[in-house]
Amino acid sequence: MRQIDDIAEEYGFLDGDERYRLLIELGQALEPMPDALKNDVTLVRGCSASVWVYPTRLTDGRLHFLADSNAAITKGIIALVLSAVQDASPDAILATDVAAMLAPFDLKNQLSSNRTQGIPNMIALIRATAERYC
Repeated sequence: MRQIDDIAEEYGFLDGDERYRLLIELGQALEPMPDALKNDVTLVRGCSASVWVYPTRLTDGRLHFLADSNAAITKGIIALVLSAVQDASPDAILATDVAAMLAPFDLKNQLSSNRTQGIPNMIALIRATAERYC
């Protein structure tokens, strides 16, 4: 998975439609999430599209997340969120201000409010997961 700083740099050089394409590509690059994991327990509440996030713990204690969405742009957004925390320790995740890391993308002005309304819930779910593993 690409690092959020690298994605932000590329994103800054793009315009509207190209930014959409980049988000879609990020979503397509997510590792596949088995359908059995897409259920009510892994569903992120408050998103206009369905978004599922499933945490796994690596042998060294770091957290690895599987995610998917039934909407291409939303899948790209969760991929972007995960790029800030993927394979980090629970403490590192809790110390990361994901919302601040997303600020350069200006998603609220780039995308419709329907597409961005669930981002705080995505972040909250990831933080809650990290808290459980601390």
